[in-house]
Parts: sequence; C-alpha cells; structure tokens
Amino acid sequence: MSAPLYPESTAAEQPLTHFDTAGQAHMVDVGAKSETHRVARAAGRIVMQRATLELIQAGNHKKGDVLGIARIAAIGGAKRCADLIPLAHPIGLTKVAVEFSVDESACAVDIAVTAETVGRTGVEMEALTAVSVGLLTIYDMCKAVDRGMTISDIGLLEKLGGKSGHWRAER
Repeated sequence: MSAPLYPESTAAEQPLTHFDTAGQAHMVDVGAKSETHRVARAAGRIVMQRATLELIQAGNHKKGDVLGIARIAAIGGAKRCADLIPLAHPIGLTKVAVEFSVDESACAVDIAVTAETVGRTGVEMEALTAVSVGLLTIYDMCKAVDRGMTISDIGLLEKLGGKSGHWRAER
C-alpha cells in the first residue's frame, strides 16, 4: 500500500492549485518543476445488455470492431486532453496503452489506460480523458441496439513521478 498523496493534511486543508490568490482561475505554472518520467493509470466500466456484449465479443456489430475503434478513440482522447479540459497543460505523451477486459457475469466491458510522459506535469487527466472517450465510443457504437448502457467507475488507479511520488487508489 502506498502513502497518501498528502500524508499530513486532509483534502480540505489543501489549496486548489488552479486558483490564484484573488480566486481567479489560472493555468498552474510548472516552469520550475523538474522533468521526470510520469505515469498514470485510470479505469472505467460500461454495463450493457447481454445481447450487446455478445455482439461486441463476436465482432458482429454492423459498425465494425467496437473495441478496436474504442481503443483508437481512447488514444486520441488522451492526445486531445488539453483541448477539452480548459486548464490542462498540453503535454507530449510518450505512450498511451489501452486494455479492455470483459466481465461476462456483469455484462460489462472494463477499460484501463496507462499514459506516460517525460515532463513537468502529470498525465492523470490524459489517462482519465482516454478512459472516458473509450467508454463513450463503445456507447456511441452500440446505442442503436442498447440505449440503456451505463458508464461508471471512472477513476485514477495509480500515478507515479513528480514531487508527490507514487500514489495508488484504495479500490
């Protein structure tokens, strides 16, 4: 088990870094930070009808390879994170890996994304954006047969690098 991100204080005691002393939103200055290898891993889930999951697994969906397209969409989402999240820094990603797993008993597809960079700011937002875009792509491709799909459990699993070091979620 890893140490908490802020071991000596609660989240309520930590200042929100995207606000200046006057309370105005701003992009955090990372210019003085050291460039380090940074990794973030995030995950999420989409639950669907059994018939929808069977279409995905068989590769018989009329729109094509659902998970293959969702994988490319997730990578694209990571690359476009700074375009979508107003105060996120544009960063040079060195790697984005997307993994899918099927939970047949829950009629669900799980996605896990690992994003990496060498830079002055972390890649948590890129990993989370990739997960969200991957799941939304599955929804988009399958909504004609299953509008009741539910996206859930999107969250950061782990991050490494930078001043705060290694953090792992207690999931």
